[in-house]
Amino acid sequence: MDAGVAHQPLQPGLYIVATPIGNLGDITMRAAETLARCDGVACEDTRVTGKLMKHLGLSKPLWRYDDHAGEKDRARLVAAMQEKAVALVSDAGTPLVSDPGYRLVRDARAAGVPVTTLPGPCAAIAGLTLSGLPNDRFLFAGFLPNKDKARREALDSAAKADATAIFYETAPRLVKSLEAIDRLMPDREIAVARELTKLHEECRTGTAAELAAHFAAHPAKGEIVLLVGPGASEPAGEHDIDGLLSEALQSAKPSQAAAQVAKATGQDRKALYARALELRSA
Repeated sequence: MDAGVAHQPLQPGLYIVATPIGNLGDITMRAAETLARCDGVACEDTRVTGKLMKHLGLSKPLWRYDDHAGEKDRARLVAAMQEKAVALVSDAGTPLVSDPGYRLVRDARAAGVPVTTLPGPCAAIAGLTLSGLPNDRFLFAGFLPNKDKARREALDSAAKADATAIFYETAPRLVKSLEAIDRLMPDREIAVARELTKLHEECRTGTAAELAAHFAAHPAKGEIVLLVGPGASEPAGEHDIDGLLSEALQSAKPSQAAAQVAKATGQDRKALYARALELRSA
């Protein structure tokens, strides 16, 4: 980092800064520069953020902003942003992903405060990349509820989505959540990613029953990303294929319609093209 640049103040506003989820080496150059040039940092836990700032050799005012922050706390921060550059960080990873920062961003935008985001580490995405589960579509659902009924409802909702579901979970509740998944989705492929970017990083896959048995015998430690693969797609019937082709033909040529439906269903493209021509001439 250029020393001259580091000492130049930032323009007033809110800067959303992603921080490491484990390995401090994952801090980006842009994030480090922004933390060096900002006027203060809004953070979940001043002790946690203080360690990061010390690692970077920085000293800035740290303002606590967490789940318990109210409207008055947000109003004070937004007022400060009119004249100061305020960095928003979470304890680890990208702010606003399963934390209350969205309210601060919403109020800042409503007040006409410039908002800038600095992308970086995110445990949900890191877990997805390690899992080997389908990633063309995914559903991030935050922490699973602690109560049995609410957990079952959250899992039931995820089971209906044609996508890989991503949850955050704590080590003491992991086995109980895996057992709940096994009751609802016994055939799904599951991944448990833990200690991401750290020395003992691990991603274990299998059925929920297999993973529950493993972690019951070998209790997990650290923060966990729990991923549930999508269910097997049912092959489309002839009536469904005709419907999909007819819909696609409303705005596409037969060849394009066949390509779209082939990608969606896995059916043979040549056969679909022939059927599209038949429907077009009918």
